[in-house]
Amino acid sequence: MKRVVITGAGTVNALGLDVPSTLAAMAEGKCGIGDLNFRDVDRLAIKIGGQIHEWDAEGQFNRQQMALYDRFTQFTLVAAQQAIGQSGLEFVGELALRSGVILGTSGGGLTTQDDNYRMVYEEGKNRVHPFVVPKLMNNAACSHVSMEYNIKGPCYTVATACASSNHAMGQAFNMIRCGMSTAMITGGSESMLCFGGVKAWEGLRVMSKDACRPFSLNRNGMVQGEGAAVFVFEEMEHAQKRGAEILAEVIGFAMTSDASDIVMPSKQGAARAISGAITDARLNKDEIGYINAHGTGTAANDKTECAAVADALGAHADNIMISSTKSMHGHLIGGTGAVELLACIMALKDGIIAPTINYEEPDPECALDVVPNEARDAAVDVALSNAFAFGGLNAVLALRKAP
Repeated sequence: MKRVVITGAGTVNALGLDVPSTLAAMAEGKCGIGDLNFRDVDRLAIKIGGQIHEWDAEGQFNRQQMALYDRFTQFTLVAAQQAIGQSGLEFVGELALRSGVILGTSGGGLTTQDDNYRMVYEEGKNRVHPFVVPKLMNNAACSHVSMEYNIKGPCYTVATACASSNHAMGQAFNMIRCGMSTAMITGGSESMLCFGGVKAWEGLRVMSKDACRPFSLNRNGMVQGEGAAVFVFEEMEHAQKRGAEILAEVIGFAMTSDASDIVMPSKQGAARAISGAITDARLNKDEIGYINAHGTGTAANDKTECAAVADALGAHADNIMISSTKSMHGHLIGGTGAVELLACIMALKDGIIAPTINYEEPDPECALDVVPNEARDAAVDVALSNAFAFGGLNAVLALRKAP
C-alpha cells in the first residue's frame, strides 16, 4: 500500500480568499458570518451566513468563462489554482494519465438554477442560456479542473450532502494508496447562498437567526456558508523524490451509513465511522490529539457527535481537543469537510488548535474539551476530521503530522 501525503492546499471562504488568511482567521477566532446580501434577502427569515462578500468573479474570469462557471465552479477553480501552484506539479505525460480529480458538492450549480427558475417562472421568459445545463451540473467543477490542468485520470463528483467533501477526499486517498493514481486533486465546494437555497433550508427549521454556537447549551441551529477548499493528494515517494513540501500525511479513512433516519443522526453510525478510521490508520486511540468536529450547532447533532466520540475513544475522549470551525465560516454543506481539513493541517503543522467560537454555556451532553472561544497552542501528531450528513452518511479522515 502506498503512503499518501498532501502537497498543496487552496481555499476561498468567508474567512479568507486563500489558505494563509483563512488559517490566520481561524487562529484569531474570527467570525466570517454576517448579513447576507443578495436579491430578495428581505423575504427570508434567515438573513445571516458565511457569505464571500468580496468575491470579484469578473476580475478573475472572462466573459466566455462566466457563461460556463457557476459560483461554486468559480470557487473551485481559484482554490485548485492555489493548491496546484503550491504543489509544483505539472500534469504532462504519464503523470497526466495517472492523476485525477474527485470533488464533493451537494447543491452544485444551485445559484444558476435559482437565477434561471426566476427568469422563467417570475419574469416569464421562454428561453434560457444554452449553457445552463453544463453550468449547473454537479460535475461541472471537477470537469473544468481536469480540463484546465490536463488531468486525464479518474474525474467525478461525490454528492452525499454534508459529507460530500470527506467522501471525495477519502476516495482520492484510496485511489493513491492502492496504486491506481499518483496524484489526485480533491476537496469540495458549495454555493447555496441564494434566495432559493436559503428558503429551502428554512423549511427544515434547523437554522439560527443570530449565530452558530456549536456545543453551547444555548445553541439554536446551524448557519450556512459558501466557498471551496482543494488539495493535492500525492503518493509520498513521488513527492519526496521531487522535493515537495509535505503539509500532512493522510493515514486512514472510513465511511458508514446509519440506515436509520433521513435527518436525525445516529450515535452508532458516527461512532463506527470514527472507529473505522482509527482502525484503517492502524492507530491506538491515545495517539489522537485533535478532532475537527462536524459540530453544526444544532441540538441533535452536537450531543450525538459527542456521544459518538465518547463511544469510539472511551476514556481517551476526555483527553483530546475537539472543535467546530463552522462557528467561524458557517456550514458549507458539500464543501464543508474540505475547509475544515485546513484546521487539521494547522493543528498538525503549526501546533495551533482552532477554537469553537460563540461558546457561552456548558452543555452536560457535550462535556468534552471543545476549545471554547480561543485558539490553543498544542503539539498534535494525529488528527481526525468528522463529517456526518443528512441521509445518515458518515465519513471520517485520519491525518498525521508530515513525516
